Amino acid sequence: MKIGVVSDTHNNQRNIEKIISIFNQEQVDLVIHTGDIASSSALERFSKLNCKLIGVYGNNDREEDGLNEVANKNNFIFQEPPYPITILDRKIVIFHEPELIEQYLQDNPNVDIVLHGHTHRYRNENKKGVLFFNPGESAGMLKGRNALGVLSLLDLKAERIFF
Repeated sequence: MKIGVVSDTHNNQRNIEKIISIFNQEQVDLVIHTGDIASSSALERFSKLNCKLIGVYGNNDREEDGLNEVANKNNFIFQEPPYPITILDRKIVIFHEPELIEQYLQDNPNVDIVLHGHTHRYRNENKKGVLFFNPGESAGMLKGRNALGVLSLLDLKAERIFF
């Protein structure tokens, strides 16, 4: 199973179109957004995905009106972080801000994957058997410097795709 991971799209409509195209081309089974969508119209664009979308709200989403309505209309599942899920026996927890991760892991052992955003910086590391992944910047204006991630749940390999 392949999961698409994207973060911090920050209402960059042009980049969101590219993100959707890449995920559809990669034929991911699920897309996880780790927060900071920043507008309901940006979230609405993700309805063009050929798979399910889930995620968490980021600090720039908490004041935005209409996100819940768009999510509900399109059967997207979004909530405040942390958002723990299990897929193919892999325990995944989704955050936006990374500051809460360590405490969560102390209270909730046996997590396999931690996904987060917020920093706009790439992170792909394994610490004590837990994969930490943030694909990095996706809302920038420099072509070829934006990235999203594709994560294989079978072998826990995360790939970064630039656009």
